[in-house]
Amino acid sequence: MSTFFLWFKSRKDMGVLFLRLFVGVRLIYGVVDNIFSWKQMMEFAAFLENFHFPFPVASAVVSVYVQFIAGIMIILGFKIRLAALLMIGNFLIALLMVHLNDTFEGMTPALAILFASILFLFQGAGKYALDSKQN
Repeated sequence: MSTFFLWFKSRKDMGVLFLRLFVGVRLIYGVVDNIFSWKQMMEFAAFLENFHFPFPVASAVVSVYVQFIAGIMIILGFKIRLAALLMIGNFLIALLMVHLNDTFEGMTPALAILFASILFLFQGAGKYALDSKQN
Protein backbone atom coordinates (compact mmCIF):
# COMPACT_ATOMS: atom_id res chain seq x y z
CA MET A 1 0.00 0.00 0.00
CA SER A 2 1.38 3.38 -0.92
CA THR A 3 2.31 5.95 1.70
CA PHE A 4 -0.54 8.10 0.45
CA PHE A 5 -3.17 5.50 1.39
CA LEU A 6 -1.41 4.60 4.64
CA TRP A 7 -1.85 8.21 5.74
CA PHE A 8 -5.62 7.87 5.27
CA LYS A 9 -5.72 4.43 6.91
CA SER A 10 -4.05 5.81 10.02
CA ARG A 11 -6.72 8.54 10.16
CA LYS A 12 -9.80 6.46 9.37
CA ASP A 13 -11.65 7.91 12.36
CA MET A 14 -11.57 11.28 10.60
CA GLY A 15 -13.72 9.76 7.84
CA VAL A 16 -16.28 8.60 10.38
CA LEU A 17 -16.23 12.08 11.97
CA PHE A 18 -16.86 13.78 8.60
CA LEU A 19 -19.76 11.42 7.86
CA ARG A 20 -21.17 11.96 11.36
CA LEU A 21 -21.05 15.74 10.91
CA PHE A 22 -22.77 15.57 7.53
CA VAL A 23 -25.50 13.14 8.60
CA GLY A 24 -26.15 14.92 11.89
CA VAL A 25 -26.39 18.34 10.27
CA ARG A 26 -28.64 16.95 7.52
CA LEU A 27 -30.97 15.36 10.07
CA ILE A 28 -31.25 18.61 12.05
CA TYR A 29 -31.62 20.73 8.92
CA GLY A 30 -34.43 18.49 7.69
CA VAL A 31 -36.60 18.99 10.79
CA VAL A 32 -35.64 22.29 12.41
CA ASP A 33 -38.40 24.17 10.60
CA ASN A 34 -40.96 21.83 12.16
CA ILE A 35 -39.51 22.41 15.62
CA PHE A 36 -39.71 26.19 15.40
CA SER A 37 -43.07 26.38 13.59
CA TRP A 38 -46.17 24.51 14.65
CA LYS A 39 -47.66 25.42 11.26
CA GLN A 40 -44.81 23.55 9.56
CA MET A 41 -45.36 20.61 11.94
CA MET A 42 -49.05 20.53 10.96
CA GLU A 43 -48.08 20.56 7.27
CA PHE A 44 -45.84 17.57 7.94
CA ALA A 45 -48.69 15.86 9.83
CA ALA A 46 -50.99 16.46 6.83
CA PHE A 47 -48.30 14.98 4.56
CA LEU A 48 -48.15 11.88 6.78
CA GLU A 49 -51.95 11.66 6.84
CA ASN A 50 -51.92 11.52 3.02
CA PHE A 51 -49.72 8.42 3.33
CA HIS A 52 -52.10 6.82 5.84
CA PHE A 53 -49.86 7.08 8.90
CA PRO A 54 -51.72 6.30 12.12
CA PHE A 55 -52.01 9.29 14.44
CA PRO A 56 -50.39 11.69 11.94
CA VAL A 57 -49.80 14.54 14.42
CA ALA A 58 -48.18 12.23 16.96
CA SER A 59 -46.22 10.50 14.17
CA ALA A 60 -44.97 13.86 12.91
CA VAL A 61 -43.92 15.08 16.35
CA VAL A 62 -42.17 11.80 17.23
CA SER A 63 -40.37 11.59 13.87
CA VAL A 64 -39.24 15.22 14.00
CA TYR A 65 -37.93 15.13 17.56
CA VAL A 66 -36.30 11.72 17.16
CA GLN A 67 -34.46 12.97 14.06
CA PHE A 68 -33.45 16.19 15.81
CA ILE A 69 -32.16 14.46 18.93
CA ALA A 70 -30.48 11.69 16.94
CA GLY A 71 -28.81 14.35 14.77
CA ILE A 72 -27.29 15.95 17.85
CA MET A 73 -26.21 12.55 19.21
CA ILE A 74 -24.58 11.64 15.90
CA ILE A 75 -22.69 14.93 15.65
CA LEU A 76 -21.39 14.55 19.21
CA GLY A 77 -20.73 10.84 18.84
CA PHE A 78 -22.83 10.17 21.94
CA LYS A 79 -24.70 6.86 22.18
CA ILE A 80 -24.37 6.68 18.42
CA ARG A 81 -25.52 3.08 18.13
CA LEU A 82 -28.80 4.00 19.84
CA ALA A 83 -29.16 7.01 17.54
CA ALA A 84 -28.38 4.77 14.56
CA LEU A 85 -31.06 2.25 15.57
CA LEU A 86 -33.61 5.04 15.88
CA MET A 87 -32.69 6.38 12.44
CA ILE A 88 -32.74 2.91 10.88
CA GLY A 89 -36.28 2.43 12.15
CA ASN A 90 -37.37 5.94 11.17
CA PHE A 91 -36.00 5.73 7.65
CA LEU A 92 -37.17 2.16 7.02
CA ILE A 93 -40.67 3.38 7.86
CA ALA A 94 -40.19 6.43 5.63
CA LEU A 95 -38.99 4.28 2.74
CA LEU A 96 -41.80 1.74 3.10
CA MET A 97 -44.66 4.17 3.67
CA VAL A 98 -43.63 7.27 1.70
CA HIS A 99 -40.88 6.50 -0.79
CA LEU A 100 -41.80 3.00 -1.98
CA ASN A 101 -43.12 4.29 -5.31
CA ASP A 102 -40.44 6.97 -5.68
CA THR A 103 -37.69 6.81 -8.22
CA PHE A 104 -34.31 5.70 -6.97
CA GLU A 105 -33.31 9.37 -7.16
CA GLY A 106 -36.25 10.30 -4.96
CA MET A 107 -35.32 7.62 -2.43
CA THR A 108 -31.66 8.57 -2.31
CA PRO A 109 -31.76 11.05 0.63
CA ALA A 110 -33.60 8.56 2.84
CA LEU A 111 -31.40 5.69 1.65
CA ALA A 112 -28.25 7.70 2.39
CA ILE A 113 -29.33 8.31 5.99
CA LEU A 114 -30.41 4.68 6.34
CA PHE A 115 -27.11 3.25 5.12
CA ALA A 116 -25.01 5.77 7.05
CA SER A 117 -26.95 4.74 10.15
CA ILE A 118 -26.23 1.08 9.41
CA LEU A 119 -22.52 1.98 9.19
CA PHE A 120 -22.73 3.82 12.55
CA LEU A 121 -24.45 0.80 14.10
CA PHE A 122 -21.56 -1.47 13.07
CA GLN A 123 -18.67 1.02 13.28
CA GLY A 124 -19.60 3.16 16.25
CA ALA A 125 -18.66 6.81 16.52
CA GLY A 126 -14.91 6.49 16.08
CA LYS A 127 -12.11 8.07 18.05
CA TYR A 128 -13.34 11.67 17.83
CA ALA A 129 -16.54 11.25 19.83
CA LEU A 130 -17.95 11.62 23.30
CA ASP A 131 -18.46 7.85 23.38
CA SER A 132 -14.71 7.31 23.00
CA LYS A 133 -14.08 9.27 26.21
CA GLN A 134 -16.17 6.81 28.22
CA ASN A 135 -13.96 3.78 27.51
